[in-house]
Formats: sequence, structure tokens, C-alpha cells
Amino acid sequence: MLPDTVHKLPREERFAYARLLAFMARVDNELTVDEMAMFEQRLGTALLSPSQRKMIRNALKSPPSLEECLDGMGEEAGRLALRDATLMAAADGDVDDDEKEVLQQIIEHFGLAPDSMERLLKWTAQGYAWMQKGYDILNEISE
Repeated sequence: MLPDTVHKLPREERFAYARLLAFMARVDNELTVDEMAMFEQRLGTALLSPSQRKMIRNALKSPPSLEECLDGMGEEAGRLALRDATLMAAADGDVDDDEKEVLQQIIEHFGLAPDSMERLLKWTAQGYAWMQKGYDILNEISE
């Protein structure tokens, strides 16, 4: 799991962050096993109450609007949400145009650097390559 600061955000911002991840999981109208695994992992970092977690999981079925999610977040929460929305978008192995559009809207909403998406997508690809190298090593050492 990523070392993180999400749990240090105010409760309301953690809830908004989690709603944004639920929104992101449904942008391409498909929820893959990989996206669900990433969603659950990131949801765990938010340290929400059981009732809030239930509401967030219900948001997977009927996501709130992007504006509703963004309005509940401050700058730090917005940056963390952008990072994790990027991870969510890439979880299924493809970041489609709709997902990129949402990432760009998050960037614009929080006034982040214009190259934010490219930098985070590059970081994500490097992270997945690093993880794959770990799987490769495990396969090699089992021979």
C-alpha cells in the first residue's frame, strides 16, 4: 500500500475523496476486478466509518456528479484525489479519453500544473512496471 496522508484529512474531505474514486471507477461505464481492487485499497486509506463505506459502495452503483465530489475537497485532498483517480483510471490497463477528460477537470478545478496528468500517468506506468518486475522476480526464484 502507498505510504499516505489521506487519513489525516478532515472526515468530510475523506468522504468526498472516496466519492470521487467511486465516480472515477464508473467513468468508462465498466467496473473491472482490477479497478475494484484499487478502489478498495484506496478506500481503506480513507478510514471511513462502516456507514460511510456503505454509502461509498452504493455510489459505485449510482455515482454522484463530479462537481459534488470536487466541492467537498480542499487543495491537499484534491491533489491526493487526482493521484488516486489516475491510479483508478490506469488500473484496467487503459486510460481512455473519458477518463483523461475527468482527470483534466480535476486539474482545472484545483488549479494544478498543466502537465499534472502527464506526470502522474508516467509515474503510474513506472509503478506498474516496477510491480511487474517484482512478479517476474518471484517467477524466476521459483525455478
